[in-house]
Amino acid sequence: MDCKINRNAAKVLKKMLEADDAQGKMIRVFVTHVHGDHAHYDVELDTPTENDEVVKTDKDIDIILEKGNEYLDGVWIQYFYVPQEEMVITNPKMGHHH
Repeated sequence: MDCKINRNAAKVLKKMLEADDAQGKMIRVFVTHVHGDHAHYDVELDTPTENDEVVKTDKDIDIILEKGNEYLDGVWIQYFYVPQEEMVITNPKMGHHH
């Protein structure tokens, strides 16, 4: 499975991981719901289970993805400051949304 993170998102995710309540946890990307050919995503702090794959990224942040979930393979986590501050998670392989 594959996951990409832009520089801005890496900064935000690293801050999440440095929080006191994040001790021993990792970032999980998950599907909140699916619409036809695309999904909506979110992130949370979590620990991997046997149903997960831990994906290494080029930003030195490991991401937990549910094994076999085609909507998660290839997700791209981006953070934008304009026009408003927001995390945008898309999957170019599957159509996209956030």
